[in-house]
Amino acid sequence: MRIALGISYLGTAYQGWQSQPSGLTVQDRLEAALAQFAHVPAIATVCAGRTDAGVHGLMQVAHFDTEVLRPANAWVRGTNRYLPTDIAVQWAQPVPDAFHSRAAAVARRYSYVLLESPVRPSLETGRVGWVFRPLDHAAMEAAAQHLVGEHDFTSFRAAQCQALSPVKRLHRVQIERRGAYWRFGFEGNAFLHHMIRNIMGCLVAVGQGLRPPDWMAQVRDARSRDAAAPTFAPDGLYFLGPVYAPHWGLPSHAPNIDWLPGP
Repeated sequence: MRIALGISYLGTAYQGWQSQPSGLTVQDRLEAALAQFAHVPAIATVCAGRTDAGVHGLMQVAHFDTEVLRPANAWVRGTNRYLPTDIAVQWAQPVPDAFHSRAAAVARRYSYVLLESPVRPSLETGRVGWVFRPLDHAAMEAAAQHLVGEHDFTSFRAAQCQALSPVKRLHRVQIERRGAYWRFGFEGNAFLHHMIRNIMGCLVAVGQGLRPPDWMAQVRDARSRDAAAPTFAPDGLYFLGPVYAPHWGLPSHAPNIDWLPGP
C-alpha cells in the first residue's frame, strides 16, 4: 500500500530535507516517527522537492510504501506523536502505486519572505530574509520578467547541483509588498539546487539599485554562476508545495504565509 503525506516544518534546526549521516534532517525525523508509529524497523520516504538547510516547508508531499494498515487520520495523529514540535504531518491519504510524489508533480511553488528594515529581525529570526536598504518594486518586477519562461538557469545553479539538465521552465514570479515585508512567489516545473536563493540575490541587487533590471538577462545568458550575485540567505524561503493533476485527488489548496507580522 502506498500512502501520501502532506508535511509542514520549520527548517531552522535541520540540515535540510534529505537524510544525512548526522540524522539531523526532516526526512530522518519523519522516517523515524513513521517507523515508531507503525512498529516496523524502517520506513523509506520519497519527497516532492528537497529543501536546503534552514529552508521551511508549508506543504511538502512525500510518499511511502507499507504493509501496515491504518486509517488515514491515524497516520496523521500517530506519526505526529513521535515528531518534534517543528515538524507536523498535515494530512495522509492512500494513493495508487503509480503515484510518485516527485515524478507526478507538474509544478512546484515557493515563496521568499523578506524584511526591509534598518534593524535586523528578532522575533522573525530564521523565518524571514533581511535587507536594510530600500528596494525598488518596479525594478525588481522588470528584472524578474527576464526569467519567466524556459531558460538555461546555469547561472543560478549551485556547483553541487545534481540535476541532469539546467533547463527549467519558470511559470511566474510575483512580487508584492505588505508593510515592511516583501513576498516573492515562484512557480515552475522544477528548480535547481540554490536556484531561488541565487535569483533572490540578483533581485535584491537590482532592487537596491546596484544593477539595472536588464542585468538579469545578461546573468541568465552568461550561463555561469560567476555572473550572478551571491547566494541569498535560506531564512525566508518556504516550499509551498507541489502541484498535481486533479485525478490523484490530493489536497490542491495553496498554503499561505499570512501569519507573518505586518499590516
